[in-house]
Amino acid sequence: MDHPARLDALRLRLAAERVECLLVTSLPNIFYLSGFTGSAGVLLVDEGRSILFTDGRYALQAAEEVHGSRVVILRSGALKAAARRLGRYRCAGFEASADCRTWRQLREQAGACRLRLLENVVEQLRLVKDDDELERIRRSVALNSRAFQQTVKRIRPGLREVEVAAELEYHMRLLGAERPAFETVVAGGPRSAMPHARASARRLGENEVVVLDHGAILSNYASDMTRTVHLGAASRRARALFRVVLEAQQRAVAAVRAGAACSAVDRAAREYISRRGLGRYFTHSTGHGLGIEVHEIPRLARRDKTRLPAGAVITIEPGIYIPGMGGFRIEDVVVVRERGAEVLTTTPRALLEF
Repeated sequence: MDHPARLDALRLRLAAERVECLLVTSLPNIFYLSGFTGSAGVLLVDEGRSILFTDGRYALQAAEEVHGSRVVILRSGALKAAARRLGRYRCAGFEASADCRTWRQLREQAGACRLRLLENVVEQLRLVKDDDELERIRRSVALNSRAFQQTVKRIRPGLREVEVAAELEYHMRLLGAERPAFETVVAGGPRSAMPHARASARRLGENEVVVLDHGAILSNYASDMTRTVHLGAASRRARALFRVVLEAQQRAVAAVRAGAACSAVDRAAREYISRRGLGRYFTHSTGHGLGIEVHEIPRLARRDKTRLPAGAVITIEPGIYIPGMGGFRIEDVVVVRERGAEVLTTTPRALLEF
């Protein structure tokens, strides 16, 4: 990763915002700019330098991981030490992700320095992935798909949802994942009508739909995939509902290209589902950005007019959720290209029936 180039790109944005420095407190952003993966640290970036403040627990780790920034090891109080430096500037930026406690400490230590809230200034840099990032995501997606393929053949009535989730995460780890990207969703029967249902102790039943939504972190980058399976032969209605979701998903993928508005991609899926009389059952956005975090900017939502740049990585995941019956969702990871979408997820999208 070319961390000095990323820091230089950030400096150009800071100059455009007319701030002299940025205090970076978001850990994903600190990783993006410096390579540091520890759980405690603050990065201060100005026109001529970048300094990572952390404590002695991370001395060896920071020496190994950090590139393009100087490392300052403290006994404690990384934020306080970094905030004291702000007194050297007239105007300093801080991230919108900072909490109230962070803001209070900044205000106490910054002296006469004027503080400005900057929203998504680093996240905008992260939106377009370089070749190294794309390769990491590609490998994460492939690993996640293999974990699904090794787990799905063992799903059967009587298994608890948490057992299926544990099996998925076990295979992720065996294949080399550092951890799941988020809490694995396994939801059967009526529970599958909850888009973000957590895996529960409920046992899967005969002749019911099961939604599996899972992702892995590999080399610090995320994957995300949803597939729908049916235990037993699916009814005509279930197959028809699934076909609507599949067609909507493919229409949204076809709408992806550099320069397309996020709202247009969302509309491609949403209007088709609505024309089939099922619009009220599609209750979330069509997708989201993906990279270091499983949910990044942009959102592929009705009101998001963001134009997709080439090199962005997004998910496409329309769904239908009918209370009392169940849910159907298909999710793939795609790269935005000049003339369309490169779909990274290769796992078959067909409704699997066991």
